[in-house]
Amino acid sequence: MRKNLKALAVLLFMALAVSAPLLAQESGAGESRAPLFKLSIIVGASVISLASAVGAFCQAKALSSACEGISRNPNAGPHIRFLLVFGLVLIETLVIYALLISIIILMIQWGKF
Repeated sequence: MRKNLKALAVLLFMALAVSAPLLAQESGAGESRAPLFKLSIIVGASVISLASAVGAFCQAKALSSACEGISRNPNAGPHIRFLLVFGLVLIETLVIYALLISIIILMIQWGKF
């Protein structure tokens, strides 16, 4: 549990470090849509970072479980390998969907609805 807490603390620190320049900007001509744009950048970055971190963790867990299963029963290797590849494809698809959602969030022109 302590290792997970350390990783979460590092993730929060990096999120704050990345978003600090956004919070330090001065108000300018487009003041009406600036807070919404800042929020969209923060949300887009957090969506893709969280999705990639969770996807990487799930892929590592699936790979280790598949290796343990194959080492316990070598005859079931092809079946476990097929299910592993299928599961990894689904996990990677979810991360790609999160990337597309974050790109959509970032590319919206907030002043032109």
